[in-house]
This record gives sequence, structure tokens and C-alpha cells, in this order.
Amino acid sequence: MTQNMQALASPKGDAEAALRDVANAHKPFRTDRWLLWGITLLIAANFLWIVANNENFGWPIVFQWFTEATVLRGLYVTLGLTVVAMAIGVIIGLVLAIARMSNDRLASSLAGLYIWFFRGTPLLVQLIFWYNLSTLFPEISIAIPFGPTLASWNTNDLITPMTAAIAGLALNEAAYMAEIIRGGLLSVDKGQIETTEAFGMTRTRALRRIVIPQAMRSIVPPTGNQLISMIKATSLVSVIAMADLLYSVQAVYNRTFEVIPMLMVAVIWYLFITSILNVGQGFIERYYGRGERGSSTPRKQDKVVAAANTVTAVPAMAQEVSK
Repeated sequence: MTQNMQALASPKGDAEAALRDVANAHKPFRTDRWLLWGITLLIAANFLWIVANNENFGWPIVFQWFTEATVLRGLYVTLGLTVVAMAIGVIIGLVLAIARMSNDRLASSLAGLYIWFFRGTPLLVQLIFWYNLSTLFPEISIAIPFGPTLASWNTNDLITPMTAAIAGLALNEAAYMAEIIRGGLLSVDKGQIETTEAFGMTRTRALRRIVIPQAMRSIVPPTGNQLISMIKATSLVSVIAMADLLYSVQAVYNRTFEVIPMLMVAVIWYLFITSILNVGQGFIERYYGRGERGSSTPRKQDKVVAAANTVTAVPAMAQEVSK
């Protein structure tokens, strides 16, 4: 017992040895894990080799049309629709989320009714409905209820394929963004909201300065997913003759009958865009989550210092026991 206590009583040497051990520690080598990785990479390489050497994909045609002006114009339309519809959807969604959480029964009910309708009907149906709005309303007018008409326009002049696509995509996206934003706002501790009220901050200022910055940590990931979904959802506007990316490649293969190569052109462009968005989403998530990571995930140096302090404390305790 005494010899063991004396062995533990050399704090400096043991602390330095433990410090080196912790700093150089690593996971044990696992053969089965490396074998699984090798098999997976082998299967993936074999699949890529088959696809690359399959003449039915028409890779020369894919490379020929990949940067053609017709395809690029459709790509610009797709990106433009995504940006405009997503921006409008986020703005309307923010208003709907605040109204949904409001104590005002009328505002909360109207917001809930909007979300119920636009989330409950397919996006394709909404796009077709907006495109054929003139069937129901030949004229769109501004009028006093049960009174005179102040202004009116021909519906066909207002509802073009572009406006129908923006209206359908944006209004549908607003319903989903409202629930995403509402979930992010609910994730903020209620105590902080009560604190802002105690300091006399208005509700608008509290949302802008306190609540929304903290809620962004929960809002950003699903919003990134919605943005990626929006890129793909724009392909639905091809049914209303909107010249997006998919419509552009369809127009080409309707003339050339090269269906698979032209679809591969669209697929590659969609994958390229979504890959860039995934990278951007990762940077934004790390930006808003930096405070949480800093408080919850200890650094390697902190682990080393903590281990060294622990080892140093053991001999000291041993000396007290021996006394």
C-alpha cells in the first residue's frame, strides 16, 4: 500500500507522461472498417465505369448541349424563379408565422387557414389553377365591396406563364416557410421574451434584436432544404409552357428524339446547383451555430489540459492519504 502511494507521489513525471499519452491518443486500427470502405468504393467505381461506358447515355450529345444557349437560357429562368419565389415566400412566411403565434384570434385563424389550404393542395394543381385563372375571372378589378369598381384589368394580360409560375411557387412556399419560421421562434426560451418585455422593448424590436437571431439556428437548416426543393420544384412550371431548364431540354429532344442525353443535361445541371447550395448551407449553419459549438464541444487542447490536471491531482490526494 505504501509503495503504491509512493509511486503515485511523482506528480511531475506522471503528469508529463499522461499529457503525451492524451495528445497522441487515437482510435485503434479497425480492419473491418477499412474493408467495408474498400468494398463500397469498389462498387461505386464499378458503377461509374458502367455508366461512363454505356453508349445509350449519349455522352457526346450531353457535352454538346450542356452549354448551349437554349439550355443556359432555361437555366437562368430556373435560377430567377427560385430566387424570386423563395424571397417572396420567406417574407410572406415570416408574416404568417408571426400572425399564427399572435394572440389575435382573427390573425391566427386567417394564417392557419392559409397554411392549411396551400399545404393541403398539390403544387402542380396550384400552378395550373393560376395559369387558368381567366376561366373563373375574366377580369381582375379593385372595387369597394358592393360598390363601384375603381380599376380593372384583363386577366390574360396579368396572368402570364411567368406571373402564374411566381404566384404558384411563392404562395405555396410561404405556407411551408411559415411553419419553419414558427418552429424556430418557438425554440427560443420564453424567459428571454419575458425579459424583453420587462425592459420595455416593443414586440417588433424584441423579434428583430433578440428572438430572430437565436431562432436562425433552427430556421436555417430546413430553409436550406426548402431552397433545394424549390430548385427542383421549378421543373413543374414546364406544364404551363414556362421556358425553364426542363422545358428547354424537352423542346430540344422533341426535335432530335435524343431523350436520355437531354435529360442527363438537366440532371447534371440540377446536381451542380444543389451541390453548391449544400456547401453554402453548411457555411451558414456553422456561422449561426458557432456559439453553441463553442460552449458544448470541448477542443482537443482543453481535453489534454483537463487530463493533465486530473493526473496531477491524483498524487496530491495520495500524499494526503499517506499522511
